[in-house]
Amino acid sequence: MIQYKGDETTSKLILLYILDKVECKLTEDSIIEMCYFQNKWITYFTCKIALSDLDKSGYIEETKSSLDQEKYYTITPEGRSCLSFFYNDIPTSIRSEISKFTEEHKLELKRKQEYFSDCFKNKDGSYTVILKILDVDVTKLELKISSIEQQKAKEIQKTWKENAGKVYASIFDILFN
Repeated sequence: MIQYKGDETTSKLILLYILDKVECKLTEDSIIEMCYFQNKWITYFTCKIALSDLDKSGYIEETKSSLDQEKYYTITPEGRSCLSFFYNDIPTSIRSEISKFTEEHKLELKRKQEYFSDCFKNKDGSYTVILKILDVDVTKLELKISSIEQQKAKEIQKTWKENAGKVYASIFDILFN
């Protein structure tokens, strides 16, 4: 892993490159996790500032989910155009790492954005777990499951991200076959 200490302009290009490579909306938390905590491509504060600047300039678009009010970012056509002009200004080693990382984690990153879960305590002391599969803010599937134990509710949430696709496929097969 290369720890990059480049300038703000190159950091913005790195963000554009990442958003171009993953081909899906990413949350701010996912971007920071990938760019700083996992790979050290961009410092935490530079990443936050670059996201804001790129959004203001129209190179990326910020949207908020109507479900969880989380900020999601995607690259715009203007951002792709800018990236094509300045592609070579991103160090080759960083481009290579980003390409490898996004290829290896693309499905995982997409799942983080599509599989939603929440848990809350009911008045009677039980817990309700809400599980959803989203497609660009449209709910494709929603399940509500009750649990007496908080620990069990948390386990359901945890396994949802890993098994949501299988659950959806099973329900679809049962209902439509």
